[in-house]
Amino acid sequence: MQRDPCFRMPIGLLAVCLLVLFGFPQPGFAQQSQQVGVAGNAAAKGSVLEVGDLHLGSSRVYIHVFKTGFGHEHGVAGRLKAGHLNLENGSSGRLVFDMLSFDADGDDARRYVGLTGSTDADTRQQVNANMHGASILDTRTHPTATFAIKTATKTSENSSRGLPVYQLDGDFTLHGVTHPIRILADSEAKPPWIHLRGSFAILQSQYGITPFSKAFGAVGVADRLEIYGDLWIAAQRLAIPPSSQR
Repeated sequence: MQRDPCFRMPIGLLAVCLLVLFGFPQPGFAQQSQQVGVAGNAAAKGSVLEVGDLHLGSSRVYIHVFKTGFGHEHGVAGRLKAGHLNLENGSSGRLVFDMLSFDADGDDARRYVGLTGSTDADTRQQVNANMHGASILDTRTHPTATFAIKTATKTSENSSRGLPVYQLDGDFTLHGVTHPIRILADSEAKPPWIHLRGSFAILQSQYGITPFSKAFGAVGVADRLEIYGDLWIAAQRLAIPPSSQR
């Protein structure tokens, strides 16, 4: 899946080391899912996805972590715990990110944010330990982050992919700190789903996070992070087998 530069919105910028790229829908996903079923918030809804519910098994968030000094850039991928957004009526919505699922430098995550090469297992383990630790995301204390969407408005322009663009305005809460953000995302109809992709940027420091550094700052990561959402939303009411949620 490719990124769209028009979705990079330096919103005062901010950084969040979120996110994951496992289980993207494969070719034929839209057709197969109606027969086999897919997962969203089915467990809480009697194995039924309502219009606007996310397919949690396929939706992901990715983070591009930039470097400072002799540090390294990272690609992070993460899952969502819950999500609902009905673009058609412009109603409010809510995305809940599972911070404990964030995983750094898997090959898919690196490719999604535009990085090349692979990272060995030992290095990934250390990066993940630093990212989840008390001095950075502190995921034991803050296991989720949320985007409370107040409005979803269709704009008058199309994206560089020629798709309709929606403006999402709301409050983003990370590490216990909340700030308003605005995201532009393009929407692609893939019945019975809507594929929504967008991005925004944050500064870690605005959320009370001190960017990782060592060797007196010679090695570290930048304050600014770019965060990408890659979401699959039910366009109609769907019956889902519980086992397909994950």
